[in-house]
Amino acid sequence: MQYSIIADSYEKIEATTKRLEMTDHLVELLKKTPKQLIDKVVYLTQGKIYPDFTGIEIGIAEKLAIKALARATGQNEETIENSLKQTGDLGETAQQFLQKRIQATLFQQPLTVTKVYETLEKMAKTTGPGSIDTKMSLLAGLLTNASPKEAKYLIRTVTGNLRLGIADMTVLDALAIAYGGGKEARQHLERAYNISSDLGRVAKTITEKGIEGIKKFEVVINEPIRPMLAERLSSPQEILEKLGGKCIAEFKYDGERIQAHKVNDKITLYSRRLENITDQYPDAVELFQKYVKAQTAILEAECVAVDQDTGEMRPFQELMHRRRKYGVEKAVEEYPISLFMFDVLYSNGKDLTLKPYPTRHKELERIITQSDRTRTAEYLITDNPEELEKFFEKAVENGCEGLVCKSIAPDSIYQAGARGWLWIKYKRDYKSEMTDTVDLVVVGAFHGRGKRAGTYGALLLAVYEPEDDLFKTVCKCGSGFSDEDLEKLPKTLEKHKLTHKHPRVKSFLEADVWFEPKMALEIIGAEITLSPVHVCAMDVIRKGSGLAVRFPRFTGKYREDKSPEDATTEQEIIEMYRSQLKKVES
Repeated sequence: MQYSIIADSYEKIEATTKRLEMTDHLVELLKKTPKQLIDKVVYLTQGKIYPDFTGIEIGIAEKLAIKALARATGQNEETIENSLKQTGDLGETAQQFLQKRIQATLFQQPLTVTKVYETLEKMAKTTGPGSIDTKMSLLAGLLTNASPKEAKYLIRTVTGNLRLGIADMTVLDALAIAYGGGKEARQHLERAYNISSDLGRVAKTITEKGIEGIKKFEVVINEPIRPMLAERLSSPQEILEKLGGKCIAEFKYDGERIQAHKVNDKITLYSRRLENITDQYPDAVELFQKYVKAQTAILEAECVAVDQDTGEMRPFQELMHRRRKYGVEKAVEEYPISLFMFDVLYSNGKDLTLKPYPTRHKELERIITQSDRTRTAEYLITDNPEELEKFFEKAVENGCEGLVCKSIAPDSIYQAGARGWLWIKYKRDYKSEMTDTVDLVVVGAFHGRGKRAGTYGALLLAVYEPEDDLFKTVCKCGSGFSDEDLEKLPKTLEKHKLTHKHPRVKSFLEADVWFEPKMALEIIGAEITLSPVHVCAMDVIRKGSGLAVRFPRFTGKYREDKSPEDATTEQEIIEMYRSQLKKVES
């Protein structure tokens, strides 16, 4: 298969702002792809060569890509850098320079998908002395044989800025249409993806074994399961009513959610974004080795910074000192942790994701040896609203955020990658003011004036709406940013910058700059209010009005541990607004 087929499809996908057209172009590409290459084409379309959890990235810095482009085109680096300042996109620059290539191309060979993939794989795996020169030579070799259009997407792929706007769910839709008989097959593909986090393996399975193969898809150790998410309600009465009158309530700890995969004494830890964070928590690895009795297991736990002298829990921010490549030993000493286990998804060869929560919880208690630093999350099984409220107060007194209340019904399976009413967060009693934070996604920005000239004056923020896979604006935020934040944000957001509004973003406002929805920020506001200019919950409460966060302020917390799809949802904002109304009326 020629790489030009992929480049042609990418060009069509990039040219449209309509999600259905985007899916159609992707279906066309997948149908053209030979079965033995389908996983590779899917990975490339994600802008990678392996699933994220492997930790293997192509990892080419822009400067190195410029050197490779200079070698392939015969231009000097300064000329390329000047062009880049004008285009703002090294892919576009590569396309322009290959159209007027100086060097002879008599020996140019058409690029195949296999050649491109294998070369990118070599680049990703090249390490040690001389690796930079090797990577540059490999990339220059690809560019020498590339057409201008191919060069554009090669450069974007290796620098991590493919900019197609294709989400994983779009790929699943396309696979369902191309190989599953229609969109109704999407639910089976989505479950397979949610329990494997490997879109390439899902694609390969459906092309080779059909939809029946997808239905038999199983959990595999060291393929992280996408975490189950919770909805939010504001009173014990509402929570119990939603959960059938009785629930198990667990402390909601203010820590980092970790998924641990255990094979004998080999422990691998994944963050909620499915990044391998094993090296950052050597003490957690030891705790899992010592206190988990199962030979093979996949467990979920909250990793919390704890004062080992007093037993008091420390805030989440202190735990972020553990997110470093160097000085881990010192961080282990300064910021010790404890583990609070709250679910088991796999135990001694058995997939438990389709088992009800009481079964999973019983197995969790069976395989965990309780200790001062490793224990199951504190819990209460109740059907009494007053008892639930007291337990909530106890959780807050103990330094927790609140409770997670879970269904104990026969259908209380683990809904991997989904947000549903089987788990409900009860974080604080919402009064007329907004006392809880929300996690919002940056989708646009407005240029600053006066002291903020040259940076962004405000960011356009959005909530996530999972049913239509859209990000809907809910506020403009310009407060709470330090001078350091204001300097850092344009640089951090540069790689996500777009020339037009992203197809998955819905906004009435016209931002000065648009971004791919990638970064989440923690925001606190005065209240949730009706708004004629924001799209969140438009026409739900009142015709012609949406909902907005009034007087939003950045708390200083970048939610790097959350993917955009894990951000606060439109439905959560609606529930927060309705809770406010109830409190005011009472």
